[in-house]
Amino acid sequence: MHQPESVIPPNNRQAIIGCLFVLLGAFGFSAKAVLIKLAYDYSHQLDVITLMVLRMAISLPFFLVVALWPVNNSTKAEDAQRLNRQDWLMIFGLGILGYYVASYLDFAGLQYISAGLERLILFLYPTFVVLFTAALQRRAINRHQALALALSYAGMILVFVDNRTAMASSGLLLGSALVLASAIAFAFFLMGSGMMVKRIGSTRFTAYSMTVACLATGLHFVIQHGVKLLNLPANVYWLALIMAIFSTVLPAFLMNAGISRIGAGSASIISSIGPIGTLALAFLLLNETLTAAQLAGTALVLIGVYVVSRAKA
Repeated sequence: MHQPESVIPPNNRQAIIGCLFVLLGAFGFSAKAVLIKLAYDYSHQLDVITLMVLRMAISLPFFLVVALWPVNNSTKAEDAQRLNRQDWLMIFGLGILGYYVASYLDFAGLQYISAGLERLILFLYPTFVVLFTAALQRRAINRHQALALALSYAGMILVFVDNRTAMASSGLLLGSALVLASAIAFAFFLMGSGMMVKRIGSTRFTAYSMTVACLATGLHFVIQHGVKLLNLPANVYWLALIMAIFSTVLPAFLMNAGISRIGAGSASIISSIGPIGTLALAFLLLNETLTAAQLAGTALVLIGVYVVSRAKA
């Protein structure tokens, strides 16, 4: 007699797919810092805006396709058509802040600090969201949030001190400050993007805001360097291609697809694998050292961000 095949229930199947999408997206984002460091190593004449414009130029067609693709859901289509001037100004401002300013500060900081330290500093952005939201709404931070913040910042200080003793770099403070400013800019971006995500959906908002950032990056490049052909090592172009596809476009849409299946709370917890992925890749590809202090500090940061994300969810 034929035995029925075991079938994963649809809800469980969607949850598994969602977890896989978020995991792949987190790993893609975590690889970005390593790719940036590799590109800088291949060409010492490579500056921040040139590497950014390569990444954005390759990414732009993908985001344009999504931005211009007809929306299947009629309600969303009507909402998209009814976007007023204030909506477009919000999209423009948030795109500039979240994907141009924050990215520029991040790329600039990576000229001075390790990929592992950069990822940990950036990963503090949920704690900044908690602090800024509490300040704007004039409400106290509860005990769980206070403990989470203390753990995160204690872990960050531990990693920073360890890097300071391991790296005789005069740019350590500058690089860390630039990446910290990037994390703060991204926190403000997240705080302001909630309304637009509800209005037009996360995928379409990502496409619109990333398109704005791509155009702003191109304008910055033209102002700084003019219109000229780039003469860079072939490896830089390959790294920019990998960064655009696997650390920009695909992770953005994988995250959106994963969040729609398992929710933002679960996605934020799973995405905590990001800093661990960065440390592993930096160790394998950049020969960055892994010390006990780094691992302990990373664990504290991850635990703190986990508690904040869970409380927020």
